[in-house]
Amino acid sequence: MEDKIKSGYLYDFYGELLTEHQRSVYEMSINEDLSLSEIADSLSISRQAVHDILKRCDKLLSDYENRLHLVEKFMIIREDVLRINELTEKEADTDTLSQIASISKLILEEL
Repeated sequence: MEDKIKSGYLYDFYGELLTEHQRSVYEMSINEDLSLSEIADSLSISRQAVHDILKRCDKLLSDYENRLHLVEKFMIIREDVLRINELTEKEADTDTLSQIASISKLILEEL
């Protein structure tokens, strides 16, 4: 998964666990795609401070994911739902309905 996208997912799932200051810096970097200099100027802090905060946030968010696996589970369920969507676009026969039932059971087990 691309780093920016992965960071976005991690932030979506675990961002509330960061401090308000960390969230604002991380949002400027990920959501607004601002450079270190732009963030530093906006918050009146050094580029090095911004860099350190972003690295610390990345580590914290990754640690949460390593313990809880919420993003991983979300991605698995998302793939299953996409497969169901593809199957429903086909003409429904017994095999297709069986596959849909099987995938839906997997989703329920993941939840």
